[in-house]
Amino acid sequence: MEKPVKPDLQFAKEIIKAGGESLKKCYQCSTCTVVCQLSPDKAPFPRKEMLYAQWGIKEKLFQNPDIWLCHHCGDCTAYCPRGAKPGEVLGAVRKLMIQNYSPPKFLARWVADPRYILLIFLIPLLFFLGEMAVLGYFSGVEIPRGENGEMSYVAFLPAVPWIDVPFMALAAFAIICFYNGVKRYWLDLAQGTEIKRKDIYGCIWETIKDILLHKKFQLCGVNKGRYTAHILVLYAFIGLAITTAIAAFYEWVLRWESPYPQTNIVKIIGNISGIALIIGMFLVIVNRSKNSAKQGIGSYFDWLLITIIAAVGVTGFLAEILRLAEVETLGYASYIAHLVFVFALFAYAPHSKMAHMVYRATAMVFAKASLREEAAIKQEEAA
Repeated sequence: MEKPVKPDLQFAKEIIKAGGESLKKCYQCSTCTVVCQLSPDKAPFPRKEMLYAQWGIKEKLFQNPDIWLCHHCGDCTAYCPRGAKPGEVLGAVRKLMIQNYSPPKFLARWVADPRYILLIFLIPLLFFLGEMAVLGYFSGVEIPRGENGEMSYVAFLPAVPWIDVPFMALAAFAIICFYNGVKRYWLDLAQGTEIKRKDIYGCIWETIKDILLHKKFQLCGVNKGRYTAHILVLYAFIGLAITTAIAAFYEWVLRWESPYPQTNIVKIIGNISGIALIIGMFLVIVNRSKNSAKQGIGSYFDWLLITIIAAVGVTGFLAEILRLAEVETLGYASYIAHLVFVFALFAYAPHSKMAHMVYRATAMVFAKASLREEAAIKQEEAA
């Protein structure tokens, strides 16, 4: 028995408001499904998603891994004869899905709405200024220096409790939010689709390999530069995570506090990763600006994350250079700015576009488990 379609025009309006302004221009010509290199032959995307979005059929969109299997390479938008910008529409749907699945919902609304931009940065700024006030820096207490009399950020704000404790709490908060959101999303995906592969861990491992190799981005046609930019940012984050792990080992196990010599492995990996992050984000910005006429420049939601990540890299390097140069006032200001942006990156990760890394990975695992990607894989191998 066929299930009746229940259109929700209010949800269609939400998609338009979220960045899918061009939605109504689509006249279902299917050019987008033909040019998409990621779309499988069976039930290809994004044509059907454009139809669901026009009718506001929320469950067809939210219970659909294809929304995330789209990597927004921009080919569909570039070749659309009507300027319907399918890539931008699916991006708007993903934004609404993040708001739907990631608790607490008010944070997702804040991150998605430019009216709250000052608030989302003011919260961490006031937090770190509060720490400085507790330490007495606004009451005339002299900022301590390192063991050898050098300028030291660890002496300025000791890692325990002023840095490690709040950031560990933020990481735990983000993990809990991601866990709850992914659990709800997986259950929705499983409602209408059979899990055909039982080796879920095998699906996870295959997905990890796909992500590490960035295989999907290599298939982009119009904007091939996205592969280089994204791979640089990906491995920059991996390198910075390794840097943090080594620094934590130094601090908690060896009881060796920073600053470390520039020749130390933690500095070498950290500096190389930082440079890769800055170059990668520069390429992201250049690619978006260069291809804006064909693919769209992106929404506020996109640019907020780009700004935060770029600012993390720039302020981190600036703080290091100013410390080495013993420029105290600007150095401490840069360090606080760096902490503010890192705080924003962690705290809002489940609610910003950063959540793509988790929800897209989940959709990729589900697609493999349900054999959704089987046809696409065969196409890839044939090519």
